[in-house]
Amino acid sequence: MSSSLLQSRVPPQLSFTSSLNKSQWRFTTLPAVTFTRRAKHATVNAKIREIFMPALSSTMTEGKIVSWIKSEGDVLSKGESVVVVESDKADMDVETFYDGILAAIVVPEGESAPVGAPIGLLAETEAEIEEARAKAASSGSSPATPPPAAPQAPAAAAVAPAPAPTPVAAAAVADGPRKIVSTPYAKKLAKQHKVDINKVVGTGPFGRITPADVEAAAGIVPVKSVAPVVAEPVAAAAAAPVKSAPALPDIPGATIVPFTTMQAAVSKNMIESLSVPTFRVGYPVMTDALDALYAKVKSKGVTMTALLAKAAAMALVQHPVVNASCKDGKSFTYNSSINIAVAVAINGGLITPVLQDADKLDLYLLSEKWKELVEKARSKQLQPHEYNSGTFTLSNLGMFGVDRFDAILPPGQGAIMAVGASKPTPIADKDGYFSVKSQMLVNVTADHRIVYGADLAAFLKTFAKIVQEPDSLTL
Repeated sequence: MSSSLLQSRVPPQLSFTSSLNKSQWRFTTLPAVTFTRRAKHATVNAKIREIFMPALSSTMTEGKIVSWIKSEGDVLSKGESVVVVESDKADMDVETFYDGILAAIVVPEGESAPVGAPIGLLAETEAEIEEARAKAASSGSSPATPPPAAPQAPAAAAVAPAPAPTPVAAAAVADGPRKIVSTPYAKKLAKQHKVDINKVVGTGPFGRITPADVEAAAGIVPVKSVAPVVAEPVAAAAAAPVKSAPALPDIPGATIVPFTTMQAAVSKNMIESLSVPTFRVGYPVMTDALDALYAKVKSKGVTMTALLAKAAAMALVQHPVVNASCKDGKSFTYNSSINIAVAVAINGGLITPVLQDADKLDLYLLSEKWKELVEKARSKQLQPHEYNSGTFTLSNLGMFGVDRFDAILPPGQGAIMAVGASKPTPIADKDGYFSVKSQMLVNVTADHRIVYGADLAAFLKTFAKIVQEPDSLTL
């Protein structure tokens, strides 16, 4: 007589790597399942492993399949790339840590799946391929089981109103005179209805005779006012339409485009930032000396972004509270590293590569690092630590001629600086004489829970001094 056993194996693992950086990132799938079929003379072990959607970053909740590198039926070797997954910030190659056959693709190209959901099935031998494909078909086509309908409450039976309780006669008292205790209104009713109040048994406190006792002795049935029956509001509330935001009319010829994974992540972060109380401070900065320095070092590969990032990092060393962060609303953290995140527009989204320890790197090494990060960002090959470790953000629109703008504070950071274009501006000196100098406007948005106006003003004053006397940037 045959029987089947369900055994748990060591969880298989997969890794994902960047095509520019072959360092491996591992994640663990759910335990593989081994089906053991026992016959009289032979035992066959069927091993099918599920390939799961990996978590490529701390903020990733779902991933999109960019492309399957392998096809169904392909034989896979350990360490071979299987699929390319788009996270909220980058595209990553997923590699297998097991030999086997790609038996079934559960999530096709262009579709998304939550982190931890199976996206493919890996069979150990050809004998398990059909079983794996049947499993994939059943999991993909099985309709969701509707929740059982709640049993209807039985209709309430009509219950006749309970008769008014009959007053319980007081215990028999000994013959003889007794003191009559009654309310004034009860005495008036007794006289009106010609009732001998001495023969009325009181039901009030301490045997007090109440008007109801007198009416009962006179044989008068009390008329109870019946309150009007009010319909239950539940049914009406259920029938009433739910108020919602008014639907905007469709514009003829308009096309609806769903968010990409990156756009959805940006949208989520922007909504989250609305819960942080922020304020903004602007400051004019003269840039003649900085422009002269840039003209000298530009041929050596130094960018204006690197100059501004270095100046901001040096100012943050003197004002660490601007580099702090508040994540739980109950405390704030002085970050030990100064990591300058710089906003970069890429096709279909926005990303902030991070110049880590920007205060400790010299200007030329910082520029080389920045060029490398930009290339990886535009090819969507940044590693998670290269875009989610910023402690202060710099956003520069000056190259587009924008003179000033406000930036939205990224979640988990204390401040973000918006840099406008440097333009010739007439400036008056202390004696009232005008001269034309290059000036840029910077606006800083800060978390008011940890950074106050005086803190931000002092930081901007230090930043302006470094930019206007930029020799320290090349040290």
